[in-house]
Amino acid sequence: MKSAVEKWRRFWRLTKFERGIVVKASLALPVTRVGLRLTGFRRWRVTLASLTPAGGEDSFPRSSKLESARLIARMETIAARNLFFEPTCLERSIVLWWLLRSRGIPVELRVGARKQAERFEAHAWVEFEGTVLGDDAGVHDHFVPFDCPAISG
Repeated sequence: MKSAVEKWRRFWRLTKFERGIVVKASLALPVTRVGLRLTGFRRWRVTLASLTPAGGEDSFPRSSKLESARLIARMETIAARNLFFEPTCLERSIVLWWLLRSRGIPVELRVGARKQAERFEAHAWVEFEGTVLGDDAGVHDHFVPFDCPAISG
């Protein structure tokens, strides 16, 4: 396990933009944990959507948006790994959705389910134009997405 000093050194080696994303994610993940428990998924998602209206379509190319989205997802992963609790896939996905949406990157929050060995399992992830962000490769493939009203942005 890395020492606290080494973690701080690595944090300060990040760019200002990357540090900003890590800090926002580090704050948003615990708040989202509480928000989901107090208000439920739908209300929390609507709350976040209303607090951060989606930016209009901008003129930079798709590849630039995808590159930025992947960077933001990596920074959120760093934040999640260094918290005092382990965020669920729903908590991580809704925060990633919010972080990307607040940057004007149009993404979809997806939730899917499956039944495995008589157990119901669910999983959440974020997609940008069909590209999954911030999730282990192929994990989402084992879940059937719910057909729920999406808030894209």
